Amino acid sequence: MSRFRNLFRLFRVLGTRRNVFSKSSSSQSSIFQKSYAKSNKFLWFSGAFAVLTSAALLNQRKLSLESPSHPVKLEIDRASRTQVSGEDLLDTSKSRRPASVVENSFQELQKLGLGERITREQHELETHGSDISFHDKVLPDIVIYPQDTTEVSNVLSICNKYQLPVVAYGGATSLEGHILPVRGGVVLDFSNMKRVIRVNLQDMDVTVEPGISWNELNDYLRPYGLFFPPDPGAGASIGGMVATSCGGTNAVKYGTMKENVLSLKVVLADGRVIHTRQRVRKSSAGYDLTHLFIGSEGTLGIVTEAVLKLHPIPESHGVAMCYFDRIEDATSAVIDVVRASVDCGRIELMDDLMVKAVNKSEGLHLEEKPVLLFELAGSNHAVNEQMEKILNITKNHKGQNFEYATEPEKREELWRARKDALWSAYSLRPDCELWTTDVCVPVSRLSEMIHHTKEDLRRTNIVAPLIAHAGDGNFHLVMLVRPHDKEEMKMVKAFNDRLVKRAISMEGTCTGEHGIGEGKREYLVTELGEDAIGLMRTIKRAFDPNGILNPGKVFMPEEKLEN
Repeated sequence: MSRFRNLFRLFRVLGTRRNVFSKSSSSQSSIFQKSYAKSNKFLWFSGAFAVLTSAALLNQRKLSLESPSHPVKLEIDRASRTQVSGEDLLDTSKSRRPASVVENSFQELQKLGLGERITREQHELETHGSDISFHDKVLPDIVIYPQDTTEVSNVLSICNKYQLPVVAYGGATSLEGHILPVRGGVVLDFSNMKRVIRVNLQDMDVTVEPGISWNELNDYLRPYGLFFPPDPGAGASIGGMVATSCGGTNAVKYGTMKENVLSLKVVLADGRVIHTRQRVRKSSAGYDLTHLFIGSEGTLGIVTEAVLKLHPIPESHGVAMCYFDRIEDATSAVIDVVRASVDCGRIELMDDLMVKAVNKSEGLHLEEKPVLLFELAGSNHAVNEQMEKILNITKNHKGQNFEYATEPEKREELWRARKDALWSAYSLRPDCELWTTDVCVPVSRLSEMIHHTKEDLRRTNIVAPLIAHAGDGNFHLVMLVRPHDKEEMKMVKAFNDRLVKRAISMEGTCTGEHGIGEGKREYLVTELGEDAIGLMRTIKRAFDPNGILNPGKVFMPEEKLEN
């Protein structure tokens, strides 16, 4: 993928195409389209991809769907449907649906009154056939821009009837090919579903549609003194964040999406709509459907609303930067900071190569050594007290040139290196493209994991600066490669294979926040075992018997596992 396509994708996903915001309740002010051109360059790992998950067992009866605002009534006879075999469910080697099936489904979908929001125009198919990952472009057959849950329900009912694949599409920031329509079918683009439905100030929660990005949501919430903590790549949609159970730099304090979602509204594969739980902060009623859908990558159903936990914007912030001669000293300092119950909002680590890239790209003059960045939040007194603890701990681990700031301008200056890291990596090999990958290990194994990884990079001469959410053991490599150099790509793929298997051998995971998608399906078996994967397949078949929801993701084709 060319860098220009990446940049085009970023502008597109940040909402420049359509007017999608509206005033949704008396307690809310209108949201307006905003340009995030400045923050585009900060887009980074984790990301976000197409919107997501859900489904349940199909009933052998008719489904009637109506909406006051969209009075389209459908009568779908599920008993007449032919179900596919289990082997077909997620096998990307299987062919697309026949042209006649696509045409018949398109004709029926047009009867939903979607107007220009359903299209087969080539430029739309091209736009929705790729993300910012290194996976090959795959074009869908149809693109639809739904406006509400009823439309999504009606579309899925028809697609299930024709066994036509459906892929949900959010911010297009996927790094593992999650939103690629590998078997064609329909792409549901949620850029018209970005409304804030309700803010509950006393309960500190918000109900939103899946297309809104976390950046836009936090802009909306700021006047209320509240914010939503998960912060993956700029432009990542809430739907995609739910789909991948993403994290971000705030995860060490506030957790991932799993800890920040209260409830979901989900459209099942056959068009039925469910709520996964009530809005309360705790409930022990029944199975935990909410967390089943979080991280399921759009393979179990499609989320059309999410109730999210909010937090007060802290009174004060402090940012600190500290250099180390060795990464081992930096990671041991992190362990002691966490054990000392220092209330860090962020703990980020950059290696010497990443610092070099930032210096070269941004004209900075940082020491080209491993560096830790900390962010604290709370009252003025608490921030200063906690920062003193960090200073003492880093000194005990040979930390050098400790810098600390609470003023906004100085904080921004210290944090700038971290914000600019991803795109700065280009400066190390300007003729190359970025391939990012992530793994996560227990924090106690992070030093060992990074040491072996850096040794592997030295042996292979692969250029790959490192950046880590050090507080939870999750780190990313930005590999600079020439996609058309077959030998180099072969070497990089082999390195990535060793990296992932090394993480798993250290009781870690093949992905801390990027998700499985296409890129890490084979490693899921290594990590969890065939029995666990078999159980996941059983769940998938129960929720989506016809295998229409985001096929080719999460699982390897079963016949390949048997070889």
